[in-house]
Amino acid sequence: MAGSTLSREAYERLRAELDDLTQRGRIEIAQKIEAARALGDLSENGDYHAAKDAQGHMELRIRQVEALLRDVVVVDEVENTGRVAVGSTVTIEFEGDEERYLVGNAEERREGHTTISPESPLGAALMGKTAGAEVEWQVGPNSFTAKVVNVRV
Repeated sequence: MAGSTLSREAYERLRAELDDLTQRGRIEIAQKIEAARALGDLSENGDYHAAKDAQGHMELRIRQVEALLRDVVVVDEVENTGRVAVGSTVTIEFEGDEERYLVGNAEERREGHTTISPESPLGAALMGKTAGAEVEWQVGPNSFTAKVVNVRV
């Protein structure tokens, strides 16, 4: 099974984040834990518990990024075909309102864009469509229809 799809930009950002977390991040957390241990009684040591909690959050993020990068498919460049693809920004008209989405993994997030997975019901319905196309998708027993207004790279 193919993994998630990421743009080259998101992939590089995640690689850099992983490198930072596994090198600088782990060293800093270890230093904080050691400094807090030096303060004495660990049962009532707020600094120690905060550092251990931060370590747990950081290790979880490391595992998440490692799992994502292990099975990722990197899209180097989105072709400007006018068709919805991973990395496209698509505007749809849904129930009289226009909504704009960036099609891609949640890690593709960009300021001012709502990200939608190409594997989600709406994302899957949008893939390959062009401006003017009507898309239909289903969530549970409910069916929805929207019109593709614009597709941009």
